[in-house]
Amino acid sequence: MPFPTHAEHNSAQPPDPGAVDALISQARRLRTQVDSVLRESAAAAEDPQLRWQRALCDLAVHQLDDVDTHLGQLRDGLDTGCPGADPLTADLLVDLPSQTSLPPGPDAVSALGRAGSAEWDLLTDDAQWSDELYRIFGREPADGPLTLDELPSWLFSEDQQVLTEMVTGCLVDGRPIDGEFRIVRADGSVRTVHMVGEPVLGADGDTVSMWAVLRDVSDLRRSQRTLRETRDSLQRQRQIAQTERRLAVELQEAVLPPWRGTLRFPQDGGPTTMDLAAHYLPSGTSALIGGDWYDAMQLPDGSSLLTVGDLTGHGVAATSGMAMLLGALRGMAVAGLQPGPLMGWLNELLDTSAQPALGSALCCRYEPSTRLLRWAQAGHPAPLLFRDGAGRVLESPEGVLLGATSGALYGQADEQLAAGDLLVLHTDGLVPRRSALDTDTESGSGRLLAMAPLFARARTAQECVRIVAEEFGTPEREDDACVLIARIA
Repeated sequence: MPFPTHAEHNSAQPPDPGAVDALISQARRLRTQVDSVLRESAAAAEDPQLRWQRALCDLAVHQLDDVDTHLGQLRDGLDTGCPGADPLTADLLVDLPSQTSLPPGPDAVSALGRAGSAEWDLLTDDAQWSDELYRIFGREPADGPLTLDELPSWLFSEDQQVLTEMVTGCLVDGRPIDGEFRIVRADGSVRTVHMVGEPVLGADGDTVSMWAVLRDVSDLRRSQRTLRETRDSLQRQRQIAQTERRLAVELQEAVLPPWRGTLRFPQDGGPTTMDLAAHYLPSGTSALIGGDWYDAMQLPDGSSLLTVGDLTGHGVAATSGMAMLLGALRGMAVAGLQPGPLMGWLNELLDTSAQPALGSALCCRYEPSTRLLRWAQAGHPAPLLFRDGAGRVLESPEGVLLGATSGALYGQADEQLAAGDLLVLHTDGLVPRRSALDTDTESGSGRLLAMAPLFARARTAQECVRIVAEEFGTPEREDDACVLIARIA
């Protein structure tokens, strides 16, 4: 039975739970009324019209049970833990009729699918078929009906035993028939037929014939199979996504610095030159981990490396690419490369990578003996410098996105810092622009600069990071981000 898809159906929107509950209630009311008709017709087993009505009611009960099940799945989100309903499920659901009762007779057939009746006489070996049953089997009335002996030859070999058991149980034991089998028509097409029937008893109580209603349920079973396969596919996709997210998180945790609180340079009892803290803010809308990073380390010559960056994409590909870039950056910084040339080599590395991607990065080298900060950037927000209760954005040297072009040159900038200065490095996902009309004051670095009085009252870099996390760590975050804050001693 084909299921209509209405123009007003929007597959992108989850169904209204109240509307679905109303449909479920309507389906159950209809089933109760069909049961009532079924009970009324049970007392007149010898009336052919009432037998037809009873058989159609049996079919209606099966159909309404299916509708009730599908609507329950639609309301509960297919039992997969996904919010809302799967769009394909909604498309497969049949609209319930507006009538409050199911009319008996031929009008009910159109609501339930193609159905035909047959009666096989055991005494004369004669058979009578309705016109619709000929159409279900793809036969012409001139071909005549199939006898009970001929019928199994039209079935799949594995379904023939099912039919034999149903017919034997009906004719020998007087049991009603209720089952399905597949037939192969003369044109080679395959149809699934649902058969319900019962024995017709003679005056002496013996079975004289078998009467049945057969319905073509091929479209219904195909829809149910599609629904089942779609649900299984959703479950597999969710499992794959969960596995990928777990791998991405594990890789990120393995690569980013192990410290989660305050880090002070230098170590081993020397004077503290820098108080550091950092934080990763996950996306509020994406289930996957991005390629954002932060890092800080002391270099062999006594200087300090500070860096933040963001590789495009999400998932394992992004975090593995981030791990490659961060490892290369650390190695080149330890080898003594200054920020500008270092950015150039990172660009070449990403440009020649087997998995092309774009990235932004900020690399700073701080000399504690002179308090000189030398830095370079690749399409990345500039550091913010806070001093004496006020903040400003450092003027950026030239630098394009990593991986955007081969042979790119990156400039450097120097900034003289002082004791008590606060340096804020962040990835661009921290304060995304709300619209193309936003100015720098209304969004981006402007929101961070407005926090200068709060930073001035904070005693440690960790307190400053906590302030930033409280301000920007909302559930509505569109992207993940990192922030790294350094207080100069």
